[in-house]
Amino acid sequence: MKFIDEATIYVQSGAGGNGCISFRREKYVPRGGPDGGNGGAGGSVFLVGSKDLSTLYDLKIRPHYRAAKGQHGKGKKQHGKNGKAVYISVPLGIVVFKGKRLVGEILKDKEKLLVAAGGRGGRGNAHFVSSTNRAPRKAEDGSSGETTNLKIVLKIISDIGIVGLPNAGKSTLLKAITNARPRIGSYPFTTLNPNLGVLKDNKRHVVVADMPGIIEGAHRGKGIGLQFLRHIERTNLLMMVIDISATEPQDQYETLLSEFKNYNPALLKKPRIVVMNKIDLVERRPQLDIEERTFCVSALKGNGVDLLIEYLKNEN
Repeated sequence: MKFIDEATIYVQSGAGGNGCISFRREKYVPRGGPDGGNGGAGGSVFLVGSKDLSTLYDLKIRPHYRAAKGQHGKGKKQHGKNGKAVYISVPLGIVVFKGKRLVGEILKDKEKLLVAAGGRGGRGNAHFVSSTNRAPRKAEDGSSGETTNLKIVLKIISDIGIVGLPNAGKSTLLKAITNARPRIGSYPFTTLNPNLGVLKDNKRHVVVADMPGIIEGAHRGKGIGLQFLRHIERTNLLMMVIDISATEPQDQYETLLSEFKNYNPALLKKPRIVVMNKIDLVERRPQLDIEERTFCVSALKGNGVDLLIEYLKNEN
């Protein structure tokens, strides 16, 4: 299934049913009086979080959703049935917009978000009986439902986000610490979609996400990093992977910080560690000007990985 993290859908809630004008007409029951029932409420449209989903692919291929109308009221004070609601399953971490207005977000399994309220059912003439109006000849029409386009953006929820420039060894590191099976190759932009892995221990599971490579200018749309920068906003810890076999590893570090700042300065407030990868390719480790806790590993050979795993389990 394709990884889709943005989709626009059309939703329409049901209109409410009309109230009924009716008078009781039965043999041996003179002056039976008004007995028109109320119309039913229209069905609403809800988004429902599902921990089993990880993409908006289903919404991309099916973008239209309509809830049922409420039934009209009838005589003998029979109220119309409410319209059936529509529940749309979505992955956790979505943010919903109507135009530029934020509607809400879903972060928990089975959490519901109302995105289109059903129309109100109209009242029948039995509702309007009073001491001064014993035979009202009026009823209400049901109100119309809501029709709107929703923009849904997925921001992956993970405990740890692995970030770095293309070909820094992020996917190899993910595989080394979680036994995930990402696609790996020694060329830029190997990772076209976020890859998820789970670091397990006896107490809990730590979700680790390997993000596609970020290059200088990603916050302006350069490369493919922009569309995935949003996913690291929901991580608890950023793991910055630096290829220390490269010519200028310090530049990699500064480029990542610059892209974080230009995309969303709040990212700089997140806890971060730096993982210097590919130590098996250098004879002498370069001295970098880095403030964060640093780990030196070879994701490919496994050197230093156990120490990193132990830290990640204890810190999350």
